[in-house]
Amino acid sequence: MQADPIRAPARAQDLTLRHRVKNYRAGDLERRYTALDVEEDFFINYGFVSARLLALMHPRERCVLPAVARTRRHKLVAFVRDHGTVHPRVVDAHFSHGIVTNYWGGSSSATTRMLEDLHYRGWLRIARREKGIRIYAPREPFEPPDAPTRERLDALVDTVVNIYAPLPAPSLAYVVARLRYAAPQWRNLLKEALVRARKRLSHARVDALDWFWPEGERVTTGVEDRVYLLAPFDPVVWDRRRFELLWGWPYRFEAYTPVSKRRWGYYALPMLWRDRVIGWANLLNADGEVRAVLGYASGTKPRDRGFTQALDAEIERVREFLNSAQRTATSGY
Repeated sequence: MQADPIRAPARAQDLTLRHRVKNYRAGDLERRYTALDVEEDFFINYGFVSARLLALMHPRERCVLPAVARTRRHKLVAFVRDHGTVHPRVVDAHFSHGIVTNYWGGSSSATTRMLEDLHYRGWLRIARREKGIRIYAPREPFEPPDAPTRERLDALVDTVVNIYAPLPAPSLAYVVARLRYAAPQWRNLLKEALVRARKRLSHARVDALDWFWPEGERVTTGVEDRVYLLAPFDPVVWDRRRFELLWGWPYRFEAYTPVSKRRWGYYALPMLWRDRVIGWANLLNADGEVRAVLGYASGTKPRDRGFTQALDAEIERVREFLNSAQRTATSGY
């Protein structure tokens, strides 16, 4: 489950789960994190993964703390182990590692960057979040793998294909290549894993392009007269190459695009009507009222009364989704 911190009107993980978990409310994943069998980690994107998937990706490196911690990294791990769980501010106050340039060109605490790196490498885990801030805890060393590397890599490939299929051949190559983030220790073996996947997965050629999907997957038929406003990173729309092949127009996430260059809007939600993504919506939530600014790939709204009713119903579902989350937060859930 890919995660993103922007709330417009809710975080991407919440908008994605809204369509897939009955009675889900914005923030439930974060509120219930400690009771769920999930962890924050990096798969092909940063987000939430199952314990099974976590075990497939690790150990990324040998994580054994020496008897005497001499390096900054080992001292930081020892500090977290001594305290059990720590807020980054507490760690920074102790070590004062200074400031570094972050991925976006801004400034970040060097301590925070070190904590993130240690989490990625497998020394630390995310115990929970407090107001969106990661709270770190020590991680016990991972057990030695009980399956050969080849089988584990194939399982990682199958996992990503299960999430994003059907995938055109270039997209399959892309997602397999991104497994270098999930398992950097095996990055030199990914080309072989891709070759095996092309042989193992179900596939067909359509308009001179090969498409791949999980072996044995059965496609259901039937289309609902319903509108879904999807998260920018929802599996239905995540693969921009596939998006354009299926629906004939490009979609881009523009939250980090300069205002003057935006075409779709700050946080445009792709609009799925029946079996086609026909446009997008930017949602404004003020005092419990949700207002939608809409755009259509064809330039015009569908001339279908059923669409209007379905769109109104979806906007009402979003309103209730956001308001129920607010009621939960104020009641001290």
